[in-house]
Amino acid sequence: MQFHPKLGTSTVIAAFLTAALCQFALGQDAPGRDAKGLPPRATPGDYQAHIQAGSVTLAAEFTGHSIPTPDAVLTTADYVAVEVGLFGPPEAHLTLNTGDFSLRINGKKTPSPAQPYAVVFKSLKDPNYAAPGSNAKSSKTSLGGGGDQNASPLPPIVHIPIDVERTMEQRVQRAALPEGDRPLPQAGLIFFEHHGKVTSVELTYAGAAGTAILTLQP
Repeated sequence: MQFHPKLGTSTVIAAFLTAALCQFALGQDAPGRDAKGLPPRATPGDYQAHIQAGSVTLAAEFTGHSIPTPDAVLTTADYVAVEVGLFGPPEAHLTLNTGDFSLRINGKKTPSPAQPYAVVFKSLKDPNYAAPGSNAKSSKTSLGGGGDQNASPLPPIVHIPIDVERTMEQRVQRAALPEGDRPLPQAGLIFFEHHGKVTSVELTYAGAAGTAILTLQP
């Protein structure tokens, strides 16, 4: 960064502080940086299925369109989630990368690659969220007083407040599988794009620990 020699000292310092704050903000938003994962279960046997991959045991459970977080269970119509747990010998470390996972859904020839957790944000819903006034009774609008004969057949549009959306996003972010070199055990959610029902699921892992395939229950 270059500055004109006529600029005052205070101007130069302010410019440096602004640049530093921008770099800090970018770092805070880096994908995966704040993902903490879920608490690993006591043993791999506490998941739907588990399998050995080298010296690491991969365990997983399919959660469908539900997103279990420590604070609430959210939903998404556009993605499905798998909770994975990775276990190893004492003091073991493993480089984790969600790109090492893929999911074969309903026997499709091409497996679906894992997606960054942030793509799920736009379709998140909280089943327990009630919009203000959502329980209010509809007014009678017919001339004969016959109730809701003229009521609109369309459901009301619910506008979720920004702070509620942000809270849901933070819950997903914290529950996502953390990436990078991590001590084992580690656990978290991985997301895959899929709309509709699921009849069969097969999780494939091909990463630093080796290769493994797990058949899960939809």
